[in-house]
Amino acid sequence: MSSAPEDTFISHLVELRNRLMRALGAVLIVFLCLFPWAKDLYALLAQPLIASLPQGGQMIATDVVGVFLVPMKVALMVAFLIALPYVLYQIWAFVAPGLYTHEKRLAMPLLVSSVLLFFCGMAFAYFLVFPTVFHFMASVAPEGVAWMTDIEKYLSFVMTTFIAFGITFEMPVVVIVLVATGLVEIAKLKEVRPYVIVGAFIIAAIFTPPDVVSQFMLALPMCLLYELGILMAGFMSRPSSNTEAPMSDAELEAALDEAEAQHRKLEEK
Repeated sequence: MSSAPEDTFISHLVELRNRLMRALGAVLIVFLCLFPWAKDLYALLAQPLIASLPQGGQMIATDVVGVFLVPMKVALMVAFLIALPYVLYQIWAFVAPGLYTHEKRLAMPLLVSSVLLFFCGMAFAYFLVFPTVFHFMASVAPEGVAWMTDIEKYLSFVMTTFIAFGITFEMPVVVIVLVATGLVEIAKLKEVRPYVIVGAFIIAAIFTPPDVVSQFMLALPMCLLYELGILMAGFMSRPSSNTEAPMSDAELEAALDEAEAQHRKLEEK
């Protein structure tokens, strides 16, 4: 009996290792398939900047091995995004047996929504934020200054921006989880709305370039998604018409008396 908990713990560790190995294997397989097109993937990632560079402008590489490592990092990032559904399935398969039925019903939609919203945040940054910011930077560059950037620094900027906008677009999920778990009430979320707006602009100032355009393009979606999260949380927490009304005090006392009478009859038998 004493070895049963230990055996269960070890079996969980073995299952966790197997799930992680499968997830890493899926990412590796996709990466190997994308390896021949690593340079093309980086060119696609750099397209918003290249399109905004002045006539004859180009990107540079100041590191000897940067021309090799940077495209590999981009290919690895794309491979992870492609294999992400399978990775999340492995995580779900490991966690799901320990969840209650109502937790499973809530967790799966939130998990899928989180992935989709994160992808939407990355797409918003790539198709809207990058062209706007790079065009603004090119327009304010002083005369006689060759505006070029290192490919490693550009990749770092892109990754930071992707993560910032991806997390920003998770705002509705965060609000719904807070309300569903009972940590925060909807009335309190509405009450702290001014502080959330100020915090959104502070976060945008930290994670975006020091220009008003990019800060506004991060803070505004965050505020709008916060409002969307409040609306969705209110809709999900709205009581159903089929829900039975709570018992009155008299009905509760009658039910307790009946239960006690039934208990006495069973004792007499």
